[in-house]
This record gives sequence, structure tokens and C-alpha cells, in this order.
Amino acid sequence: MSDAHDEHESVIKTPKQLIAAILAGFLVPIIAIVLLVQYVSNDKKVGAGSSALTPEAVAARIQPVADQGFTFKDASGPKQLQAGEAVYKMVCSACHGTGAAGAPKFGDNGAWGPRLAQGYDTLLKHAVAGIRAMPAKGGNPDLDDVEVARAVVHMANASGAQFKEPEVKAAAAAEAPAK
Repeated sequence: MSDAHDEHESVIKTPKQLIAAILAGFLVPIIAIVLLVQYVSNDKKVGAGSSALTPEAVAARIQPVADQGFTFKDASGPKQLQAGEAVYKMVCSACHGTGAAGAPKFGDNGAWGPRLAQGYDTLLKHAVAGIRAMPAKGGNPDLDDVEVARAVVHMANASGAQFKEPEVKAAAAAEAPAK
């Protein structure tokens, strides 16, 4: 025979060496992964006695989301009617501030003149029900008719009209006895 048979021998010669090689093949990658995760996630850990456990820090972490600037309205409570200027800024200025879709611009006496000649009641009817490209109540159905009327008076008076701001009628719910 030749010496070629000796060339194909492996490093593993006993069953004990085979078991050690298999275990190393599993354990070495697992240990490497655990160490790599520890290295990547190694950041400053806050422990007991630090400022993270003060009552103020704990209260800041567990405070309700509602305390972060959100204002909730009581749907069953009385509605707070807005002033005409506030309604104009919130709803009407989108079109009447720029003249979009043919809307008369705020304070433009020439554009408002023919509309003012029609009278307050006609202007109010068009504002509440909508006309041409203008949706009813300026696109905000949550507005009360009194709020829309106040906005109409605000815009019309800025263009030379002398309309009087509408008075709020007593709500029927306030007059009815509680059951």
C-alpha cells in the first residue's frame, strides 16, 4: 500500500473529540451572538438611587395623555358660542381671505357692495344654506346659526356695512324643567 491513505485522516480521532467539536459548533456562535447583543445594547442603565425614580420623574412618565395639551369638551354641556372674528379666522378666512372660488375678499368694498345691497337676511341665508361654490356654514356643520350670523356681520361690517350683531335666543333646553 501507499502512503496516500494517511493523507485523509481528520483532526477528530476519538468519539470524545467529535462530541466536543459538535458542542463547540453550537456554543461558540450562541456565545458570540449574546456578547454582540450585550455590546450593542450597552447603554447607561438607570438604577436605584438615581433621579429616574424620584416622585416627579415617575409622575411625569405615568401622567395621562389627556394632560398633554388636549382639551376635551363636554358634549352634554352648554355650547359656548364663538365670536364672529373667531369663526371668520377658523372657517371663513380660507376662502374669503384669498378670494378663492370667487368669494369676496375680506374688507374688499367693491366685491361686497352688491352683496350688501341684497340685505342682511339674504347674506345670512346664503351663508347658512350655501351658495354656488360656498358650502353650507362655510363647510363646518358644527357651527350654530348664531355663530355664522356673527361671522357674516364681522365680514360685512369690515366692508362698510352697519349690521348689528345678532342676539342669542335663550335655548329651549334651558327653559324646559329638568326631569
